[in-house]
Amino acid sequence: MLSKSQISFIKSLHQKKYRKENGIFIIEGIKSIEEFIHSNYQVHSIYYLAQYQSLLPALPANIKLFEVNNAELDKISTLQTPQGILALVNIPEPPLFKPATPKNLFSLVLDGVQDPGNMGTIIRTADWFGFKNIICSNNCVEVYNPKTVQATMGSLSRVNIFYEDLPGILTNVKLPVFGAVLDGKSIYKTDWGNEGLVILGNEGQGITPPVMKLITHPVTIPRIGGAESLNVAISAAILCADISRNLNK
Repeated sequence: MLSKSQISFIKSLHQKKYRKENGIFIIEGIKSIEEFIHSNYQVHSIYYLAQYQSLLPALPANIKLFEVNNAELDKISTLQTPQGILALVNIPEPPLFKPATPKNLFSLVLDGVQDPGNMGTIIRTADWFGFKNIICSNNCVEVYNPKTVQATMGSLSRVNIFYEDLPGILTNVKLPVFGAVLDGKSIYKTDWGNEGLVILGNEGQGITPPVMKLITHPVTIPRIGGAESLNVAISAAILCADISRNLNK
């Protein structure tokens, strides 16, 4: 059984303040946990229902294991329907972005993306298409938000996330800067080349003016029907797919 202090500690990690204070975040589900065990992240401890013990892979000796019951899992889980197993993972030191990092590849740049589900879906999409780096403005949603982590389905363990002052980064980087806007060049007529940064803006406000000024190649996803806009995660998927198609012709 878990002690009251253990339950209280894990529940505190549902909040950003305590994740930051303790340097620990929560992941749930056997598949996601396996992804992080085999990554560069350090898994701190695992809490599981008895029937999930046989599903666990071989674990490093430093990972603490705790068998819990359904009532305890309900208390510590961030999900309405817990997945039977939960892990605490150490938050690594934030990586520093270097302008040379994205050479010869594409990186996504997120300007003020606020929705945790959108952020998680974008990370998962980036992983699918082989985009290794995502550069976020400092006002983007926290990547270790439980909803974001859940939406990545383990892809967070393979994608580098940077939080930076975007105008400062974009001013110094010597790469094409593509920006998804309403009045840009059709992505289907765009010469993507073989490297660059691809900017997507906030769900409601789009790309901020200071960042907009630094776009060298405004692009758009052509609208055929009557929808007013596209979800930012869907836009990211379409852009990644078109860039990937061009890279692999």
